Amino acid sequence: MKKAIYLLMVPLIVVSGLVFANREIKNDTSKNPTPKPLSAAEIKAEREKWLATPEGMKYEKWEASPEGKKVFAGEAKIRKNISDFTNMEAVVTSLSLPAGSRLGFGIMVRINGDDYILSFGPEKSDKSFWSFNNEFRQLHDLKVNDNIIIRSHHLSHAPKYSYPIVSGDYVERDSKIIYKRPPHKGGC
Repeated sequence: MKKAIYLLMVPLIVVSGLVFANREIKNDTSKNPTPKPLSAAEIKAEREKWLATPEGMKYEKWEASPEGKKVFAGEAKIRKNISDFTNMEAVVTSLSLPAGSRLGFGIMVRINGDDYILSFGPEKSDKSFWSFNNEFRQLHDLKVNDNIIIRSHHLSHAPKYSYPIVSGDYVERDSKIIYKRPPHKGGC
């Protein structure tokens, strides 16, 4: 009887020892120091270093061009709405993004007389092989000239595009929410 108990206890002790050792290893790796954020002077130095590269020079040239100035003027018109996360009335002008776009799913909209790219990010497939994610299903039902209400937290630009890029966080049509970006998992 004692031998049977010992035979059952030995594997239990070995397994629990391995689990405990594995836990210690994982805790040690999580204690690695996070990189220190750059100071304002370091950021400025890195930016100047980048501006000296061919890509940086190309960006500065685009920034000074009429196309770049138009993009920045469009951003300035809606910057307060973006920072306050307030409603913006928009009209759908195109159901596709400009040719060569790599922003994922998106549409073109007009806000206060200016055109913008309304980007929602890449479409992800469902767990099932046969079905597609329904996250953007109602957005696919939009038509040109539909009036929508948009809210966004993020506005960006890129020399590749002739329009400011608005990240679609919330879209409403006819007082019904048709899209609301899900909160980030495991982050802030």
